[in-house]
Amino acid sequence: GCATDWDGLTCWPRATFGEVVKVPCPRFFEEITNIYGSFLQRNCTQEAYWSEPFPPYTIACGFDEGSSKGPEDQKSYYSAFWCVYTAGYAVSVTSLLTALIVFAAFRKFHCTRNYIHMHLFVSFILRAIAVFIKDAVLFADETVDHCLMSTVTCKAAVAFFQFSILANFFWLLIEGIYLQTLLLLTFVSDKQYVWWFILTGWGAPTGVMLTWALTRIHQQNTGCWDDDENGVVLWIIKGPILLTVLINFLIFINVIRILVHKLKSQEGGGSHSSHFVRLAKSTLLLIPLFGVHYVVFAFFPEGTGLEARLYVELGLGSFQGFVVALLYCFSNAEVSSK
Repeated sequence: GCATDWDGLTCWPRATFGEVVKVPCPRFFEEITNIYGSFLQRNCTQEAYWSEPFPPYTIACGFDEGSSKGPEDQKSYYSAFWCVYTAGYAVSVTSLLTALIVFAAFRKFHCTRNYIHMHLFVSFILRAIAVFIKDAVLFADETVDHCLMSTVTCKAAVAFFQFSILANFFWLLIEGIYLQTLLLLTFVSDKQYVWWFILTGWGAPTGVMLTWALTRIHQQNTGCWDDDENGVVLWIIKGPILLTVLINFLIFINVIRILVHKLKSQEGGGSHSSHFVRLAKSTLLLIPLFGVHYVVFAFFPEGTGLEARLYVELGLGSFQGFVVALLYCFSNAEVSSK
C-alpha cells in the first residue's frame, strides 16, 4: 500500500491499495476561514502512490489563495506571538530566581510561609522551562516530518509541560490551605504541616501525571501526546485542576469571611494580624487571577477559541510568574527593608 505521508499541511496515515483515506482540514485553516468540520480525501492508487487531495485544500477547507490572510500571515502572527510569550516567561524566570535567592540568602526569611512561596516559585520556573523545551522539541525544525513526530523525547516534553501546569495549580491550592490554616489555628505551630504540604504539592501532580501517561500509552498513544482525539483522556489532568480551583474558591470565600470577622473583633489589632492581612491580600488576589481563565476554557474543545486561548494562556500567562514574585517577594515590606 501507500506509506504514511506528510504533504506539508496534513499527515496522511498508511493505507492499502485502493483505499480512500479521509482526514479533517488542518486546524489552522479553521482560524483563517471560520469553517469547521470540513474533510479532505486521498486515494491510495494501485501504483502505490497517493492521489492529489480531493477536493483541493482551497475548496475543502474554504481557503481562497488570493486572501490577504494566508498561511504565511498566520505564520508571521504566531512568530510575533512566540516572541511575546518567550519574553514573558524569560522575565518571569528571572524575577522568580531573584526571589528564590533573596529568600534563601537571608535567615530572616527562613520560615514555613516563605518555604511554601519558594515551592510555588519553583513550580512557575518549571512551567516556563517546560514551555521552552516543548517549543524546542516540537516546533524548532520546520522541515520535520510531522507524521513521524511520535518520539519518546517529544512525548516526555509534553508530559513535563502538563506536570508543570498541575504543580502550579496544586501549589496555589497549598497557598490557600496554608492561609486558612494560619487563620484558623493561630496558636498551633505551622511547621508540623510543612512536609504534608510538600508531599501534596509535588506528590499529587506526579500521581496524576503517571495516570495520564499510562492511559495515553495504552489507549491513545498517538503523535506527541499534544493532541486529544477523543477528548476524554485530557480530563485526567483537567479534573484535578478544576478540583483545586473549586477548593480554592471555597477557601477564598471562607478566608474573606474569617478576615472580616477578625478585623471587626479584638483580634484585628496588632502586627500579628496585619501580617495575616498582608499574606491574605497576596493569596486572595492570586486565587481568582489563576483560576478563572482555566474554568472558562476547560469545558470547550481544545480547538475552540484558539486565538483567545493564546492571549490568555500564553500571552498573559507567561507573566504570571513575575506577578507571583512581585506579590510575595518584591512588594513584601520585610524584603524592601533589607
